[in-house]
Amino acid sequence: MGVEETFVVLPDSPDNTDVQQLLDAHLNFANEHSPREDVHALDVSGLLSSDVSFFSIRSQGTLLGVGAIKRIDASHAELKSIHTAEVARGRGVGRAMVRHLLAVAREGEYSRVSLETGSMEAFAPSRRLYEAVGFEVCDPFNGYGPSTNSTFMTLDL
Repeated sequence: MGVEETFVVLPDSPDNTDVQQLLDAHLNFANEHSPREDVHALDVSGLLSSDVSFFSIRSQGTLLGVGAIKRIDASHAELKSIHTAEVARGRGVGRAMVRHLLAVAREGEYSRVSLETGSMEAFAPSRRLYEAVGFEVCDPFNGYGPSTNSTFMTLDL
């Protein structure tokens, strides 16, 4: 029987060098698989906003993933910039980050969490993860417009 990997999720800064590199990979992935007008990923300056809480997930100090939660209003938050390093995919990193962000949302007394992700095949693993933790497809929210390239999902907490 294998040894279970330990993930550590902590607040981090999107302007740290290793984090910036992973965020660049996230933006490159989004731009590769989505038309420019439907890339809604935040850059470093957007992630440094006061309404965003940003986290990294590491194992033995190695950065494996990132994720953020953005305040929409007193009862509604949005998950942003969830990305797992390519070498760490399939190890439960994304699921651990989503669970952490949902715990942060509950602690912040949000009653609803939503997200936008791509509708293309490249984003299918993300959509399956979100569905597995209880998210359901919803209408666009918080100023997003309808798009065949986007899937909007929400979860009542």
